[in-house]
Amino acid sequence: MKIIIEGAGEIGSHLAKMLSIASNDLTVIDQDPARLAKLAATADVVTVAGDVSSIRVLKDAGVETADLFIAVNPFTTQDVNVVSALLAKKLGCKKVCARIKDEEYLSYENKYLFTEMGIDLMFYPEKIAAAEIVELLRRTAAAETMDFARGKLQMSVYKVDEDSPLLDLKLAEFTSAVSSEQVQMRVVAISRDDKTMIPRFDSRFKYNDLVYIISKREAAEPIMKFLGKSNIPVNKLMILGGGQIGKIVAGSLSKQLETIKIIEMDRHRCQHLSAVMDDNVIVVNGDGRNTDFLLDENIKDYDAFVAVTGNDEVNILSCVVARKFGLSRTIAEVENIEYIKLAEEMGVDAVINKKLLTAGKIFKMTLSNKVRTIKYMSGTSAEVLEFIVAPGSKITKAPLREIDFPENALIGGVIRGNDSFIAIGDTKIEPYDRVAVFAMPDAVREVDKFFK
Repeated sequence: MKIIIEGAGEIGSHLAKMLSIASNDLTVIDQDPARLAKLAATADVVTVAGDVSSIRVLKDAGVETADLFIAVNPFTTQDVNVVSALLAKKLGCKKVCARIKDEEYLSYENKYLFTEMGIDLMFYPEKIAAAEIVELLRRTAAAETMDFARGKLQMSVYKVDEDSPLLDLKLAEFTSAVSSEQVQMRVVAISRDDKTMIPRFDSRFKYNDLVYIISKREAAEPIMKFLGKSNIPVNKLMILGGGQIGKIVAGSLSKQLETIKIIEMDRHRCQHLSAVMDDNVIVVNGDGRNTDFLLDENIKDYDAFVAVTGNDEVNILSCVVARKFGLSRTIAEVENIEYIKLAEEMGVDAVINKKLLTAGKIFKMTLSNKVRTIKYMSGTSAEVLEFIVAPGSKITKAPLREIDFPENALIGGVIRGNDSFIAIGDTKIEPYDRVAVFAMPDAVREVDKFFK
């Protein structure tokens, strides 16, 4: 697939590295030769230096014969991304998408307007990240979650703590214990020491493991009970960082929570937030890195703490401090992927990463139209996908145990009409089923072929 990425910022560079693994023909455009040189040293890409909205530069990059154009330049206004995507489409590119920074563009009427103009997808990374945080605050027992078919099947990620019932238990023993309670679930992966594995029945759970479980909706509660976990109600929320993510989270939850407090260092930003937020959102100008300041702001009285400043280290360390003050739910935005595991080991309950969240939406455009959703889980390099099964596709030809499904992938569950069930070897997939798949990166394109 011939793909052109406009913008060698964090998201553009991450996408380039990720998409180059799948042997795509990749070209990256950016105005800064230094950013391009840095990216070229770590990813197999062709680089073009120049104005990202210049027709000449777009033609030099080969946009006229490209399959996908991704406008993700963070160093200019969103208008440049929109204009360059529209130009790419008019010049002959098959599909185009653009990063934006304005929620107004995502309203139904405006999305339809841009679709009519030729943009296939517009995405707002900060809004995607905020939505993930809101969901994590609703399901506080899990480190990460994903729903299939509006929750008929759910994937939840649980951390093995030092007092966890899972510690040193074999997968077969765990499966047997929950099966006796009539619980339908499947452990699809274990992430350990920066490596992800699809477990065998004799695999043992170890301290600090992240365990990925697909289950029916009604099984979530018994699984949490077995693991000694529970969803903690959040009524009072403290947010460190009043940028776009913090603002969207507060706006989304202000009518559901008793109190939300935003701590922001920039006085002008505080004035803006105070003017636009609901009355139960308190905005405080101060340095959230100062523990005495946090104590003065009564951090111990809050149920959850979310750190979304532009500094990974501040976000991680402030969440660690919040845990020491007794808060039972902490969430940190961590953009350096190498810090994610560190944050989890230091006790941060959940980590979100805009690059990973955004990558799933864009990567979907490189696969068949049978992929309904795709998500990169932050604790692993693997992907979780939801497919709609095409009539006559390879996956429908025989029971799963007789199909040569890729070794580094696993079918977790199936939604058929109003029913959902966990997949086993005897399961036979039928046309129009919705299927939840856990796959390592090197297996995704092979998995995609089974559903076409």
